[in-house]
Amino acid sequence: MTNRAALVSKSTAPHYTWASVCDGWRLADTPGLSVVEERVPPGSEEVRHYHNEARQFFYVLSGSAVLEMEGQEHGVPAGSGIEVAPGVQHKFLNRSEQDVVFLVISAPSTKKDRIDAE
Repeated sequence: MTNRAALVSKSTAPHYTWASVCDGWRLADTPGLSVVEERVPPGSEEVRHYHNEARQFFYVLSGSAVLEMEGQEHGVPAGSGIEVAPGVQHKFLNRSEQDVVFLVISAPSTKKDRIDAE
């Protein structure tokens, strides 16, 4: 087995946009693991959803976010993170006045494993 290490950054990672104004960069993207850096501008949020298989960990790099899980809101300031188990409905929100930049690590990948709940 050959392990070909490659340096990854936002400038080299595949980019996508969601909710018209939010950005994501796929830093690692395999069936077993996904690592994405995302940027969510003030006042933006995602649709409440869940994953049947993927366990996720959200780690805030800058800004301050709210992660709603099963109707309960959790403040997540920069330098902290929160885990979301499979099957738990959740929604990421930015109620602050600055961008929130965070990592979302999913195992396995959430591709084909997202069910919208709204």
